[in-house]
Amino acid sequence: MWCTNLVCCELLTKAMEEDLPTEFDLIVIGTGLTESIIAAAASRIGKTVLHLDTNDYYGGYWASFNLEAFRKYLNTSATQISTAVEAINNNFLPLQAQPTLVRNVQEQWYNFPEMGDVDGWNREKIEQEFRKFNIDLVPKLLYARGSMVELLISSNICRYAEFRALDRVATVWDGRITTVPCSRSDVFTNKEVNVVEKRLLMKFLQSCVTYEEDSEAKEELDGKTFLEHLQSHKLTPNLTHYVLCAIAMGNARTPCREGIAAVKKFLMSLGHYGNSPFLFPVYGCGEIPQCFCRLCAVFGGIYCLNKAVEGIHFEQCSEGLKYESVKCGKQNITSKGLVVGQGYMSRAVFSKSTPAEGAAQKLCGNLARAVILTNVPLGGASQNPGGGGVAIMKLPPANNHQEGATILQMSHPSGTCPKAIYLIHVTTLAVTDNPEEDLKPYVAQILSKDYLPAPEITNENASENTESESVKRENTSSTILYEAYFNIPSCLACAENANLSLPVGVRLVCGPYHELDYDQSIEQAKTVFHEIFPDEEFLPRAPDPEEIIIGEEEPVPDQGDSLQDSNEPVDNASECRELESESTDAQEAKEDVVDKAEECTEQK
Repeated sequence: MWCTNLVCCELLTKAMEEDLPTEFDLIVIGTGLTESIIAAAASRIGKTVLHLDTNDYYGGYWASFNLEAFRKYLNTSATQISTAVEAINNNFLPLQAQPTLVRNVQEQWYNFPEMGDVDGWNREKIEQEFRKFNIDLVPKLLYARGSMVELLISSNICRYAEFRALDRVATVWDGRITTVPCSRSDVFTNKEVNVVEKRLLMKFLQSCVTYEEDSEAKEELDGKTFLEHLQSHKLTPNLTHYVLCAIAMGNARTPCREGIAAVKKFLMSLGHYGNSPFLFPVYGCGEIPQCFCRLCAVFGGIYCLNKAVEGIHFEQCSEGLKYESVKCGKQNITSKGLVVGQGYMSRAVFSKSTPAEGAAQKLCGNLARAVILTNVPLGGASQNPGGGGVAIMKLPPANNHQEGATILQMSHPSGTCPKAIYLIHVTTLAVTDNPEEDLKPYVAQILSKDYLPAPEITNENASENTESESVKRENTSSTILYEAYFNIPSCLACAENANLSLPVGVRLVCGPYHELDYDQSIEQAKTVFHEIFPDEEFLPRAPDPEEIIIGEEEPVPDQGDSLQDSNEPVDNASECRELESESTDAQEAKEDVVDKAEECTEQK
């Protein structure tokens, strides 16, 4: 990770009693993605930034953990005692001590003691490999032409992380897992699609790429679902399923224009980084917030993890309450602006709350999540060449759910799990307070709780003299070795779902959204940044390390200047003689080595 490179709490552990500076341009509480982007953007333009987090890790709900830390985090979340909502007292609002815990935690292991090992795996062996896991709380992918990739490149933050291309897009069709043809080459080499279907699919995909948003197109597509649009193009049921679920990542309710835009984004991202439209950060998505934190620290941001932040001081003004300072330990630290991440503040901070009007805004959080370990990749090893890599599967809504489920499969090459074991992430919008029940209809389509060893096939040749051979059939059934379910809540503002008024100088940011990429989080970060610094550029390109000059650049002396700082004449002749002597000695040593090598060769 990047802790060794950050001016962070780890570097200040011995100085926890020491005082921080008492005034900053911006204080950011929480190291989630949106907060980290804002902090990096402010630090990049020369603003003084203090970035605080009460957790001892980066990322908040965007973090990644090894298996041991992940289970400890779940246990802490499960045993959390609900506290009363803090109110503003004497113009002081206490902050939550544990702001980013998940809810409704459920955890279960395969019954190894009674059923035995599964392909050589048991609980003890899996737990011994805990350091090789990087488990994301909210896993995501990056479109090659998406806003996150563009931001990482334009700001030059991409050098802080390593990425790999997605290996496979899959879906469930006719009761079995199958690979979806995405590119032109995939379409024409796919055996699941006949020649007529290949032509229909290519023609439709081409129409999506050339689609332009004009008034005539809007009138034609308004009030129409994307499913109806697909059916109007006479696509067969399997092609309709491929495009709707696996390429557009939509469902039967997806508006037509939104579906076409999603297909176009998918196709425009193909071919930039391999034969895939997606990228995944090696070692997990928790690397992304840390990239922005590192940039902030490089340009002077101060980081304090595991730092007690007691609360926020306000003062009265004509508009009500106004932000004054943050109480951090024994200090009251002031700043011109304050950004607070998800989970830290209570509803008491809202001075006004009126019902929202107009179109419903997309809310953050409210996610049902599953983290599952299996022994076999989805569909079997034959559908996952090269060890599996990273794969995505989108399942349509089940049991009258509004949204389907997004499934991400990770294998050892992704840097998130050991060899011969597979990490499965399942995500959907929560319907109830029981995440296992919400996700059960999707998990049941692709995974099994029972271990079904691959049967042996007896292959008898026609010749009587040839003995029968036992051939082991490929095991395509993925057995659940470990499973954990939990909910990620909505942030305070989204949970209210209303027009809220905050004290002057305070800005709240959301947690993870139910989206495949990071578009909404980046858009919110830009909005908040321009509210605080309206005339500044958002995240201009950072120079490469070799372009950074520490301190003042030493002046180059004029050629006519014959004196050093000590007012002594420069003996250029003696310097040249010394260099020439050193060069001669080196050449003689090199010749001696060559002579000895030739002598050894002659002796042999």
